[in-house]
Amino acid sequence: LFKDPFMHYVRYQGKSILASNGTFLLMNKWKFYLVNFWKCHFSLCFHTGRIHINQLSNHSRDFMGYLSSVRLNHSTVRSQMLENSFLINNAIKKFDTLVPIIPLIGSLAKAHFCTVLGHPISKPVWSDLSDSDIIDRLGRICRNLFHYFSGSSKKTTLYRIKYILRL
Repeated sequence: LFKDPFMHYVRYQGKSILASNGTFLLMNKWKFYLVNFWKCHFSLCFHTGRIHINQLSNHSRDFMGYLSSVRLNHSTVRSQMLENSFLINNAIKKFDTLVPIIPLIGSLAKAHFCTVLGHPISKPVWSDLSDSDIIDRLGRICRNLFHYFSGSSKKTTLYRIKYILRL
């Protein structure tokens, strides 16, 4: 959770690599430190003109397979002091990371695990495999998905994938 409205992210060649909250001046300072760190430690040369600092908006962004967004989360607190009662309404910006379910279901549909709507289908090709081989393959797929998307704030999409794989 963060209350600061100045959430920024740094992009290099269309890829987000750093996100932070702070003023534009602070983000420029971090950009300078980051470029110098890469130059000194990794001998990488970056064109600072290609590194852009943008303010993170309320719209979703695709970052490393996650859909990240900043949404306003309202919380109301009722307080009472002696005889007077009052409501405090706080609006807190919350950074959400969501699993993009549509591309995942599309990939599983291409591999014939499910239909394009996400309904599981049977695999007659697997009838030649032993039960332990099938369970091992599906277990590996499911473990990899859960490890990769474990940082997601809403895991219901992962449980839908688990249902498709029937594990």
